[in-house]
Amino acid sequence: MSYPDYGPGYYGPPPQSHPSGTTILVLGILSLVVCTFIGPFAWSMGTKALREIDASGYVYENRGHVQAGRICGIISSIMLMVTLGFVALGLAVALIGGAFSSTSSY
Repeated sequence: MSYPDYGPGYYGPPPQSHPSGTTILVLGILSLVVCTFIGPFAWSMGTKALREIDASGYVYENRGHVQAGRICGIISSIMLMVTLGFVALGLAVALIGGAFSSTSSY
């Protein structure tokens, strides 16, 4: 009895998971849903992890998770910057409006 030829087998190391891949994804999702202040952390951690993945030469099975968390962090950081810009604009308008109002009655 002969066995069918399935071709060469898979040789090499099995795919690994990056240790902080899940953390980056969770931080990215939470930065969009709960608190935008953690968006820059997801962005910077994701960038660092992607550099480590690219430099290692190994196949990581959760590269997509790292990329998704990083992109969520970028979006959240942009939303944070826009929000802080509107808050600064509102404070400036309030201060200018308060300076021109006549509150003193003599």
